[in-house]
Amino acid sequence: MLTTLKITTPMEGVLCITLNRPEALNALNTQLLSELADSLNDADRNDKVRAVVITGSAKAFAAGADINEMAERDLVGMLEDPRQHHWATIMRFRKPIIAAVNGYALGGGCELAMHADIIIAGENALFGQPEINLGIMPGAGGTQRLLRAVGKSLATQMVLTGEPISAHRALKAGLISEITQPELTLERAIDIATRIASKAPLAVRLARESLHKAMDTDLATGLRFERHAFTLLAGTADRNEGIRAFQEKRLATFKGH
Repeated sequence: MLTTLKITTPMEGVLCITLNRPEALNALNTQLLSELADSLNDADRNDKVRAVVITGSAKAFAAGADINEMAERDLVGMLEDPRQHHWATIMRFRKPIIAAVNGYALGGGCELAMHADIIIAGENALFGQPEINLGIMPGAGGTQRLLRAVGKSLATQMVLTGEPISAHRALKAGLISEITQPELTLERAIDIATRIASKAPLAVRLARESLHKAMDTDLATGLRFERHAFTLLAGTADRNEGIRAFQEKRLATFKGH
């Protein structure tokens, strides 16, 4: 039974996952990450789910890892940390994730937001990697994804000083795509997820994979992947439906094949 998450389906094709540890500002303990990974696995297997929104509370998306839990693990405990498996499961999720961020997105919370494909942030959002203040460093992608998102200089400043940046600085740096009023952040994220869910699932999947490939490889390899994916889509029924709908001036009905 889920205890650290709330799962809803606000619109057709969209699954909304709300982090629900308000007493700990949604700190990412092992149980929460395990339940999140399990929920995403279920969503991956469910053809009715075409996009996922992950959000927190008005005060905190997630304020970091659970420090009390972390303090109990020594070097061996960290090497055998089950959270590594849960992070890997989240990273392998094949459908679009939109993060709706209000308040603190710090440490593991910032890293979780960066696992999303799109980040929508309220004006009150703060993004940071403050691990250095505890004598440690980011360990769930914070150094790698942050540098790719905002560039070397700002990423280095954030990681080595532990100082967070505002939503407006995050937007300017390219970490997030939009800023909203805090009370509208989730609504906007669901709207974007609903638009994505209305598109051809195979096209969304391959386009997303192609975008990810651009982050992980050189340009020539990325271009080959893109062209291969583009060619594969020529053999789908949804591609034919999309073209016919355009020619007939109607909305397309995509079936996912």
